[in-house]
Amino acid sequence: MGALTYRTAGESHGPALIALIEGMPAGVAIDQAWIDAELRRRQGGYGRGARQKIEHDEAKFLSGLRGGATIGSPIAIEIVNADSRLDDAVKTPPVFRPRPGHADLAGSLKWLTEDCRSTLERASARETAARTAAGAVASCLLREFGIRAVGFVRGALDANSNMQPAHATLDAFVAARDASEVNCPDDAISQRIVAHIRQAKIDKDTVGGVCEVHVFGVMPGLGSCVSCDQRLDSRLAAAVMGIQAFKAVEIGLGCEVARRRGSDVHDPIQYDAARAGEACLGFVRPSNNAGGLEGGMTNGMPIVVRGTMKPISTILKGMPSVDLRSHEAVTSQYERSDISAIAAASVVMEHVVAFEVARALVEKFGGDSLGELKANCAGYMAAARRLGAPAR
Repeated sequence: MGALTYRTAGESHGPALIALIEGMPAGVAIDQAWIDAELRRRQGGYGRGARQKIEHDEAKFLSGLRGGATIGSPIAIEIVNADSRLDDAVKTPPVFRPRPGHADLAGSLKWLTEDCRSTLERASARETAARTAAGAVASCLLREFGIRAVGFVRGALDANSNMQPAHATLDAFVAARDASEVNCPDDAISQRIVAHIRQAKIDKDTVGGVCEVHVFGVMPGLGSCVSCDQRLDSRLAAAVMGIQAFKAVEIGLGCEVARRRGSDVHDPIQYDAARAGEACLGFVRPSNNAGGLEGGMTNGMPIVVRGTMKPISTILKGMPSVDLRSHEAVTSQYERSDISAIAAASVVMEHVVAFEVARALVEKFGGDSLGELKANCAGYMAAARRLGAPAR
């Protein structure tokens, strides 16, 4: 089998969004109801715009499944756009006044057009519905290995939570997250974020924030230090930075490492024989500043990735811009949009991270079927446990 990959197609107001997944081993049970629930979760969150009341996102599998399980062939997923009006010049008129912070101007210059419409239709974050679906399919594979990714909102503006998810209490953490209007499990911080978004709406402005994903149950050895494009941390960073409006990515302690000495950054290594049967193989750490990744490879600790999303570029009160037809100073054009989409962004981030972990897992263990993949993984884990073990 080849590498696990996916691509998406579709415009914001086109007929549908498409995700094409290749390299998924045969025999993986696909949880259709859960995938659709994740698509609906991507549509939620305080501060979302009117578009989410129009769309009813569901993943329609066009190929790659039989009896609800993968069969090894490419998986095509369609998500229909209810608001499909791309060729209606009245409902989707040309955009000549680019929005600062959006792809409008850069795309118009790239494709040599005064109309920003074609650029913004593909650059729109509506495309992330297809990426969420692809990542949710990858999570169905990760489940088979006891791996679970959980995304949430860490904070926005001056409201930031210090809460940390733990494997033993993960269900309670997720329940608290899902009870929040902004996917923040810290109730006090959640309420402050909602207040910030409410005020931004009054001010005709927008709000960004910080999202975080923790991946539990990951075995050591995924990724590689052999070349830069095989490093799992660089691939995770690229996946997160590829989400619309994300401007920064951190792994583990992230930027804080610059403010500490080495002895306060690096995680001491210990061995606990009682945990040798776990994914960590008994190698435990009292801290996880590395975010589960050292030298571009997983080390058995949870993967921790943090992403910073800028405020939405479409601002109701507008910003100084230029008319591309005349170069005259104007106020930027308004397109129906959100005040804040950080809750949705945390869902998208969870799933793009899950896909990269699944990709690395398939690369490490290979196999055309789930059974072969599991057998290869079991063989590796058994061999890893024997390292340094006393002879009997």
